[in-house]
Amino acid sequence: MLTHVVTYAPEEPVHDAAIEDINKEAFGPGRFTRAAYRIREGGPHDRALSFVALNGEHVVGSVRLTPILIGKTSAMLLGPLAVRPAWKKQGIGAALMRMSMEAARLAGHKLVILVGDEPYYAPFGFRPIVGHQIEMPAPVEPSRFLACELTPRALKDVQGRVRHAGIDGQ
Repeated sequence: MLTHVVTYAPEEPVHDAAIEDINKEAFGPGRFTRAAYRIREGGPHDRALSFVALNGEHVVGSVRLTPILIGKTSAMLLGPLAVRPAWKKQGIGAALMRMSMEAARLAGHKLVILVGDEPYYAPFGFRPIVGHQIEMPAPVEPSRFLACELTPRALKDVQGRVRHAGIDGQ
């Protein structure tokens, strides 16, 4: 029997295999072709801004933030955010979102982008990126390309190709 006690913690390397299983379960093999995944291939995510939901020692959800550049502007890419099916609809994803966004803000980050469903992410401050010259490395449905300004007007004048912050010269 599952006990539905959930705790939250910063992600650690010991969580990697379980997180990969959760992402495989949630997004399937098609995740490797998505624009956000292509960016994440460029280097590591920021473990200090990435969190897991735990039931005992079992990872039941996770969220990651990855450092990126949009042109010359530093930002963060949120995702994947995933919760095991048996644990959905309990507020775990929302709690992970709040933790990661607050950690990013406290770390001095100004802008977070993601590809996802606006109705889910809007309560966390995400809005469609409309009228900006921001290019993802693969096609993205415009209504699903979202940004959250952690400081006012952080998106102003941001333009260019999105890439992992560890990759220069692209």
